[in-house]
Amino acid sequence: MNYLAPAAAVRAFDAMADFYDDVFTFSPIGRAQREQVWRVADPLFLPGMNILELNCGTGEDALHFGQRGVHVTAIDASSRMIARAKLRACGLNLPIQFSCLSSELLTALRPRVFDGIFSNFSGLNCVRDLYQVARSISFLLAPGSSALLCLSTRFCLWESAWYGVRGQFAKAVRRWNGRSMVRVCDSEVEVWYPTIRELRIAFEPWFRLCGVTGIGIFVPPSYLNSHFQHGGSILERFADVDRLVCRLPLFRLIGDHMLLRFERTNA
Repeated sequence: MNYLAPAAAVRAFDAMADFYDDVFTFSPIGRAQREQVWRVADPLFLPGMNILELNCGTGEDALHFGQRGVHVTAIDASSRMIARAKLRACGLNLPIQFSCLSSELLTALRPRVFDGIFSNFSGLNCVRDLYQVARSISFLLAPGSSALLCLSTRFCLWESAWYGVRGQFAKAVRRWNGRSMVRVCDSEVEVWYPTIRELRIAFEPWFRLCGVTGIGIFVPPSYLNSHFQHGGSILERFADVDRLVCRLPLFRLIGDHMLLRFERTNA
């Protein structure tokens, strides 16, 4: 079986590299969702630790961790995303190493062992066989270390409501069966939406699931940025509510993303 990153996904993210920061990283919604993730990640990844970041994109999370004194090895299958990340880090003298490498080829990093593994905002939704990813990262983590993974949910209340009231029912339910084809720039990208149960099964030979946090529950998905460009106070209120409900059993499953913390076991 071929575990290389799908060519369509790599082409899509290559095409997005030059404008990704403008449409997501620096957008109000992108910032609000990312700050939710950092509130969970920062107490886990402490200064002096060595962590591996999967699907690092243009390096926003790596820069955040690096500025806190965390040593980051950041990888992405998109060479243009990596080039953009290196450009952003140039001259900052941070403990970050960017490399072009697919999440499906993590065995290339052995025998290195990291203090933690991190993946943000749906990079792993482009990987069909997460069992192989879980197996690969199990060799890269010591027992007790955390893997913090942010994936798109199978049901996003905002998305289903937004498209449903507009009569765009195919888009409203596109995540529900666990797989969809998403157009990104000029490429059709196959995207998978695993459930928590499916993720637990994929990871449980080597990891135990310690917690799930909803990301983007009241804060909307990033494709609604144009409707919230001047809605700072509204987004702040939404973010405040997210902080209150993000770990409740129902709410943590209906946001744009879910953030899962796995702990490496002795298995």
